[in-house]
Amino acid sequence: MIAQLIPENGGEPIMIHKDLMVVGRQEEGCDITIDHKSVSKIHCVIVKTDGLLFVRDLLSTNGTRVNGQRVTRGALLPGDVLAVANAKFRVHLGPDQVERLPVSGNETQAMISKSLPKNQPITDSAKNPGADLFAPDAEIRLKESPESN
Repeated sequence: MIAQLIPENGGEPIMIHKDLMVVGRQEEGCDITIDHKSVSKIHCVIVKTDGLLFVRDLLSTNGTRVNGQRVTRGALLPGDVLAVANAKFRVHLGPDQVERLPVSGNETQAMISKSLPKNQPITDSAKNPGADLFAPDAEIRLKESPESN
């Protein structure tokens, strides 16, 4: 079973390749690093077990949301929208990987440091006021998995 987080307004999918992945702003100790002040140093964990995904907030300041609802813990179902502070991702679970989604309107501000340039916006701020709080200098970085070496 392939598990991925797809930046909501386009961008490279993030593979959930380990049974437990820590998400946060701090590079040390986090598997997925989102470099933005709205994201806590250690924000949440994503757990993959028996083909299911679960999220647990780690007392973050700006919260973790599933489909707009702030959660302390919960299941992630295919198609759910996971928001880590202001960064939003669509959950993909299935037998195949999802390719990079096409971008509509503004491009994504969320950056996966190895593959996206820094000048892509995360949401269309005209449709989503306040979306510009997730600035273009924010980056999402993935730690190298032992499987990819």
